Amino acid sequence: MKRLNQSELSAVMAPVEKARGLPNAFYTDPELFELEKKTVFEKNWSCIGFGKDIPKPGDARPVTFAGIPLLTVRDRQGQVRVFQNVCRHRGMKLIEEPTTFKSVIRCPYHSWCYELDGALRSTPHVGGVGRNTHPDIDRDGLGLFEVRSKVWMDVIFVNISGDASEFDDYAGHLMERWSEFDGKQVFHGGPNSSLTFEVKCNWKLAVENFCESYHLPWVHPGLNSYSKLEDHYNIVETNAYSGQGTQVYNPQLDATGRRFADFAGLSSKWDAAAEYIALFPNVQLGVHRDHFFVIHLEPLDVGTTREYIEIYYASEDMCGDAMGDLRAAHAAAWNEVFAEDVFVIEGMQQGRHAPAFDGGKFSPVMDTATHCFHHWVAGRFETG
Repeated sequence: MKRLNQSELSAVMAPVEKARGLPNAFYTDPELFELEKKTVFEKNWSCIGFGKDIPKPGDARPVTFAGIPLLTVRDRQGQVRVFQNVCRHRGMKLIEEPTTFKSVIRCPYHSWCYELDGALRSTPHVGGVGRNTHPDIDRDGLGLFEVRSKVWMDVIFVNISGDASEFDDYAGHLMERWSEFDGKQVFHGGPNSSLTFEVKCNWKLAVENFCESYHLPWVHPGLNSYSKLEDHYNIVETNAYSGQGTQVYNPQLDATGRRFADFAGLSSKWDAAAEYIALFPNVQLGVHRDHFFVIHLEPLDVGTTREYIEIYYASEDMCGDAMGDLRAAHAAAWNEVFAEDVFVIEGMQQGRHAPAFDGGKFSPVMDTATHCFHHWVAGRFETG
């Protein structure tokens, strides 16, 4: 791994008018990517999936996050829990595919069984044939390893290291900004409202592109025809999140005047406003008066990222058959916008192999949100 240059990191953390972007190694060095798993993902609150994928008690889904096998489970009380997906006996992976546990989580190797809250329930033959207990096997101390987790707006966040600040401190500024949406139930639009892209770029480039509206006239000409560059504003919360908003969101989607129901109780700000925010490190959120979307970025390797996009609505009525055609058209419109970004983020990845590239120069006016993200990443390495 190229040795981290503290002067380069300091240049990234300088004020935007003087700053440089992250060095090429942050996008191309596999060893630095491995270090990033620890300093960026494990030590902070990171997205690993969605509550809608485990809707009922007993539902479980395996997830690999930063190389770590995890298990998301909805317990008997309806709470989402996250465990390391490994039996305490011999380290066997508990499940390989999504499933529904009827009673317990059973290891397929020696059949040790766990409650949905992670407690060890049974250890067959552990003391010899027909003897299911042993004085040296303390079941109370052998529950599944639980991972600190939180569900917000149906997004499952985890803190692997266990020593990040409280989730409400981590996301508190955004919760306050979006207080009119915070706590409201959201309803997933079904299979057509799930989109997936696998892109040949480092995950950070997907964040950087999402943060800013500077590229709209050239990359999104259709979107820019009614939501122009001058209609957008920057959003920057140092060491937390950044993004952009528009002041001309128009929710009408078809010629007959049909549209999706609004979230209840919104102020007039949201009549025509929408905001798109990257909550660091790997979740992107878009909030509108009538729908909400999330993009979960899963870094596969230093140069490959999978994007999981989920679209939610304000009312369960919007998710029925009567609105199916409208949801399909809506998802297709978003799919077109997201697809337009692919050549940009893949092109920037290719550009990071140019040895003379020095991180680039930020526009002090248009690139403040991207600079905020670079500043945050560099700070994980200065402190971690």
